[in-house]
Amino acid sequence: MAPGVVDEPAVSKDLRQSLENLTLDYDDTLRFYLNGTKVTLDNADPEVTLLEYLRGIGLTGTKLGCAEGGCGACTVVVSQYNPTTKSIYHASVNACLAPLVSVDGKHVITVEGIGNVKKPHPTQERIAKSNGSQCGFCTPGIVMSLYALLRNNTDPTTHEIEEAFDGNLCRCTGYRPILDAAQTFSIEKTCGKATSNGGSGCCMENGTDGVNGGACCKSGTDGDANDQPIKRFTPPGFIEYKPDTELIFPPALRKHDFKPLVFGTKRKKWFRPATLQQLLQIKHYYPSAKVIGGSTETQIETKFKAMNYASSVFVGDIAELRQYSLDDEYLEIGGNVVLTDLECIAKEAIEHYGEARGQPFAAILKQIRYFAGRQIRNVGTPAGNLATASPISDLNPVFVASNAVIIAKSLEGTTELPMSSFFKAYRVTSLPPDAIIASIRIPVAKDRGEYIRAYKQAKRKDDDIAIVNAALRVKLSEAHTVDAADLIYGGMAPTTIAAKKANEYLVGKKFTDPQTLEGVMNALEQDFDLRFGVPGGMATYRKSLALGFFYKFYHEVLSQIAVEEEQIDREAVGEIERVISFGKKDHKSSVAYEQKILGKEKEHVSAMKQCTGEAQYTDDIPHQQNELYGCLVLSTKAHAKLISVNASPALELPGVFDFVSHEDVQDPKANWWGAPNCDEVFFAVDEVFTAGQPIGIILADTAKHAEAGARAVKIEYEDLPAIFTIEEAIEKESYFDHYRYIQKGDVEAGFKNSDHVFTGTARMGGQEHFYLETMACVIVPKPEDGELEIFSSTQNASETQAYLAKLTGVDANKVVCRVKRLGGGFGGKETRSVQLAGICATAAHKHRRPVRCMLNRDEDILTSGQRHPFLAYWKVGVNKDGKLQALDADVFNNAGWSQDLSAAVVDRALSHVDGCYKFPNIFVRGRLAKTNTVSNTAFRGFGGPQGMFICETFMEEIADHLGMPVEKLRQINMYKSNEQTHFNQELKDWYVPLMYKQVQEESEYARRRAEIEDFNKTHKWNKRGLALIPTKFGISFTALFLNQAGALVHIYHDGSVLLAHGGTEMGQGLHTKMIMIAAEALKVPPENVFISETATNTVANASSTAASASSDLNGYAIWNACAQLNERLQPYREKLGPDATMKEIAHAAYFDRVNLSANGFYKTPDIGYVWGPNTGQMFYYFTQGVTAAEVEIDTLTGDWTCLRADIKMDVGRSINPAIDYGQIEGAFIQGQGLFTTEEMLWHRASGQIFTRGPGAYKIPGFRDIPQEFNVSLLKDVNWENLRTIQRSRGVGEPPLFMGSAVFFAIRDALKAARKQFGETEVLKLQSPATVERIRVSCADPIIKRSLVLPREGEKSFFVSI
Repeated sequence: MAPGVVDEPAVSKDLRQSLENLTLDYDDTLRFYLNGTKVTLDNADPEVTLLEYLRGIGLTGTKLGCAEGGCGACTVVVSQYNPTTKSIYHASVNACLAPLVSVDGKHVITVEGIGNVKKPHPTQERIAKSNGSQCGFCTPGIVMSLYALLRNNTDPTTHEIEEAFDGNLCRCTGYRPILDAAQTFSIEKTCGKATSNGGSGCCMENGTDGVNGGACCKSGTDGDANDQPIKRFTPPGFIEYKPDTELIFPPALRKHDFKPLVFGTKRKKWFRPATLQQLLQIKHYYPSAKVIGGSTETQIETKFKAMNYASSVFVGDIAELRQYSLDDEYLEIGGNVVLTDLECIAKEAIEHYGEARGQPFAAILKQIRYFAGRQIRNVGTPAGNLATASPISDLNPVFVASNAVIIAKSLEGTTELPMSSFFKAYRVTSLPPDAIIASIRIPVAKDRGEYIRAYKQAKRKDDDIAIVNAALRVKLSEAHTVDAADLIYGGMAPTTIAAKKANEYLVGKKFTDPQTLEGVMNALEQDFDLRFGVPGGMATYRKSLALGFFYKFYHEVLSQIAVEEEQIDREAVGEIERVISFGKKDHKSSVAYEQKILGKEKEHVSAMKQCTGEAQYTDDIPHQQNELYGCLVLSTKAHAKLISVNASPALELPGVFDFVSHEDVQDPKANWWGAPNCDEVFFAVDEVFTAGQPIGIILADTAKHAEAGARAVKIEYEDLPAIFTIEEAIEKESYFDHYRYIQKGDVEAGFKNSDHVFTGTARMGGQEHFYLETMACVIVPKPEDGELEIFSSTQNASETQAYLAKLTGVDANKVVCRVKRLGGGFGGKETRSVQLAGICATAAHKHRRPVRCMLNRDEDILTSGQRHPFLAYWKVGVNKDGKLQALDADVFNNAGWSQDLSAAVVDRALSHVDGCYKFPNIFVRGRLAKTNTVSNTAFRGFGGPQGMFICETFMEEIADHLGMPVEKLRQINMYKSNEQTHFNQELKDWYVPLMYKQVQEESEYARRRAEIEDFNKTHKWNKRGLALIPTKFGISFTALFLNQAGALVHIYHDGSVLLAHGGTEMGQGLHTKMIMIAAEALKVPPENVFISETATNTVANASSTAASASSDLNGYAIWNACAQLNERLQPYREKLGPDATMKEIAHAAYFDRVNLSANGFYKTPDIGYVWGPNTGQMFYYFTQGVTAAEVEIDTLTGDWTCLRADIKMDVGRSINPAIDYGQIEGAFIQGQGLFTTEEMLWHRASGQIFTRGPGAYKIPGFRDIPQEFNVSLLKDVNWENLRTIQRSRGVGEPPLFMGSAVFFAIRDALKAARKQFGETEVLKLQSPATVERIRVSCADPIIKRSLVLPREGEKSFFVSI
């Protein structure tokens, strides 16, 4: 996205010599502090990031999640003297973006520096104990964001805490427990007088904060006669937070001399001038030198676009560029003021100039609020925004609309550049090559008659780039005639652009005349006459936003001036705002069946290690001697013949060791893999079938050298026709050889006997797993017998072992696969992890050297597959009373280029297509579409959510056709206890009808339904919707042989217990539950039981950790092993008495030569379904639940928020309610993402995935969760037929579909929006319900006039597969 690649300095030899002479006296030593210790580096590499340095010296608590500053996993705190505020500021920053050489004179604090397991920091302890860490990979970054907030403000408000994590993502927890933990530090929650803490009320609650002479209780006195200090409240069980015990800012740094610095390698020079004059001298001699402020864009360019800037100039430490001044007519801000400071400056300016004159700064403040995350705002600058000239910059439209002036400086002098003519073309500006942006002058608004407002719409509210943004300004005369107009938009053209025709039309018009509004809308249509295939896509939506923003602006201005009330559409003014989110859980749900250990809430066994950064993940394993780094060489074509693959250019690069391909596999047959069908290759041979298919792997001495080598491999292709969508596959009859059906009753007779027969289509997109830890492995060949040790981030150690044994030509008994923990999996590491491990094993086997590889986020998304997109054509017969009579459906999934687990996924969709409803007659069929996309794979729910979505889609549409409330239709047709499903399984312990009733009562559903109807009658543009969704999810692997598990239990002399089982820990709390089961069985404290790892040499032939069955299977295997041990130890318990410790019992047994090890085993009984005849039991049981969700949408923009969600799940007798609540919340938010913000898109022209990182792919963030989030477990019932361990139910996958309640609530709101404008056609809403789909599903005049239709032969820019 930069103007160009600069490999060689574009300057003369004389100027280069002059520059070298100029910088001859520059220092080349980097000095900073790290966790309180001074660090001096004389050989700092300017290409190394702070993250690479930290992990390289062994501080692996800081994680790599995306390498683009979008997930926050790499967050550290950089403390520094801030020249803008003249104070110490503790900045949370993305270590993946920060160059190491940028921390000179600063104090870097990592998660290891603030605490450890034995002595944690209060932030670490509270997140751990509040169940705020599951897989733990994101946790160090979240801890550091909270730590930074507290270092800068020891008494934050609840609102400041709510917004503190806008630069962090978590895929496991659903965010609620993290926020609950963080809120214990808020000023409202930490006051000893607060009502929440049992007091009479904090001064802030009572509204007496310093009022009428009363002192604030936070100021040290409580205002009472005794004037005793008020103690900061610490919740029971937590360490007290004492701000005065924090790491101090090193005194030496207060006196740090910021000398000009220069660092360099053969590839790159890095200059750090300390004064403006030094900067101007460097730019004079070296105009092409890349100026770097926050490095937020440059690092992405070099990492993902292979751009190499031969010289960079870091300007972040030049104090002169970080000043500001409030003049009479303008605010002048230094070009390098960081955006966090600009927030404070804008607030100061509003106060200084007043509300009217301060309007430009209010607009800036509004745009900054949703500008990236805090970590980016702590380093990003206005000058960086302007110089990169992004067409979707949030600030640039405000600068243009307010007629700001750029003060550009060079050695030759000072130039004033008006913003109105600054942007010349895509990423091109009028800034002279030798000049820098010294400052920006932003004029104040007039006291009267001038109005400026800013707008932005993105896929996700927080930390997201704009789809369209705008800054709109008008200047009116006393008679309300428009004297001047600046309607400035971003996201509508290759540059920030003025709506010229609209601006021209407005001038001279009477603003209050309704015809003016219509005239501007007409002009905007001409200004932004986008074509259907416009780059970036979304033509209709973007056009509607341009018009919708002006409509909002027009009425907001009218509301500020004296006009007739009926002229003002007040409903269009403003935007959706969130309250501070909250929620409740029923912590007494398990009291009735609690045992000594089982049934009680206990935090994740590794939570504290994860919060302190001590938990080890695959890439944290210390480097092995002689280790090589691997980087995959991937296909860039969707379907093509491989004409040639030339690795010679790569092998000539420094550090590159070898290129490994299919030619290095010991047997061509071993190149084939795939479960259950061996239909894909580790290395492409002569044809590639998808963009992202591995062709080979480059081995090098460092990860950076391997990346450079991979880019240098020359590949020649011959393009072949490609298929992307399910519809294209159906048209071309491109299927895999798999066809399954479930048939019951007589469908044709059912249709004949129905009062109505309706047909329709259900369509839903895929979903990226976005586990925070990408695929990673370390392969270590052993010196004897071809042995191989595999450290892999996999859910399936046994399958990894089997395929790598085959690849390397040794028996499985010589291959050991070890898994300590995964940073998330969700099914994505069930089979697809084998690919990377296999490729690396081939390389390690060839050279008998260890090989390490951790994929970048974009590589992971390109290669690892996702949730299957689904398409269903359905036909339903129903009577006029709402009773369902028949269902016929053809169900297709997009398998991608190989089968992987697609057959089992479509099979499960067929078994869940009935939802919770009885169909007397049913015939459903499933096929796998074969396309040239990434091979899709297992993902939490495994086809179940897709099947249930198809069902609930037609239930909604049928209810609309019948004119019946859908809640009633659901209730009429809901299964009753002991009825049989369409695959003839009896529903035992069936509590969905009970929960359906309870959720309605507990959430006051009927009252809220009535309130929503009233709200929708009185609100034209904002609409609310409500939905009530039930779920049943079958628990068992549908492949019978997988329903087995083993365990190994050792008791040692000292009474400690070592436990091994076949399941992997990926955040779901499996190890925690297994430890509790063993501790209960053996009558020992949980602290005495330890699980080291999952490994194939302790428990052989284990099934993958999947299907929500791992607790059932492994738990019973452990129980079985413990029962054997208990039987052997019983005589010693009787002999030594009830108070004997395990140490005493084990000791006595050992000396009697009793075996203190036991191997346990379990296989699920009763199951064994037969497809076709429709006989046998498919699932062992069903996990059930019901959710109510309420949303509010802004129909002018498509923006929305979930106001409330109430979830009730039947998980049987919970082994650990705290773990189960975490699974429910996390699955719900993941499901909400699936059905709303998470849209996978392919770039049509290249056939490659476009949404390949957090910049383009939007999982829910902290501010996307329900504002009120209530979760409870079903209690006070009997589970008579449930014969699982503890009578518990699997909980990992079933709650995910509950997130669809948000989707169907959005649909409910859209129905009201369409009805408002007379649209009566039944709404067919495709998933996900993105902001674009919400907006274009409306029926108002603005969206109708914005409609963009394709011309003949024209296709969309993006493809949704």
